Amino acid sequence: MGLHAYLQGLSSLESIDRAPGYFKYQHHSVAAHCFRTAEFAQMMGDIEEVYGDQEVNWKALYEKSLNHDYTERFIGDIKTPVKYATPQMRKLVGDVEEAMTNEFIKHEIPAEFQEIYRKRLSEAKDDTLEGKILSVCDKLDLMYEAYGEIELGNPNPVYMQMFKESLETIKEFDDLACVKYFIKKILPDLFKGDFAGAVKMQKIAFSILVEEN
Repeated sequence: MGLHAYLQGLSSLESIDRAPGYFKYQHHSVAAHCFRTAEFAQMMGDIEEVYGDQEVNWKALYEKSLNHDYTERFIGDIKTPVKYATPQMRKLVGDVEEAMTNEFIKHEIPAEFQEIYRKRLSEAKDDTLEGKILSVCDKLDLMYEAYGEIELGNPNPVYMQMFKESLETIKEFDDLACVKYFIKKILPDLFKGDFAGAVKMQKIAFSILVEEN
């Protein structure tokens, strides 16, 4: 027993679409999402070290961001409203995901690596600095996916809702220097384009970032 099944699973992630069931101009796979989340995390980690004067555990951050959705190869990308419909539903999905991951590790990962991969494929969004940065970057990527569809004129209101919910989650972590920097220095650039949804997006952002304070 080698690590062939783990490597093969990476191809599976390339074939799983994000936001299944909705028309989109740009298709994004789970594999691409994990890579982009890692890129976001790298940027936000840099910002946190420079402006937050915190030391980032880079190994942990890269492992968390690159692997945070690997287990979707077992259950697919379940729509967020479905996954979080009730606490019971969220727990059920989590239990199934954990059970299938444990079976995979038990039968497909060599014994000497099992503890490593059990940790690597477990829930990564914890209370550590790296877990918080991951939580932010996971939603940053979703927000940019939604932004891309809105910019291209996709009329489905689900993308405006994705943008709103993503920014609301990011705002929950505004104690982090990297989130403060993103809100002040990066987010305003999203509204500078000449496209139909720009004004509405800006109003949504204003309501979240200003009126809630």
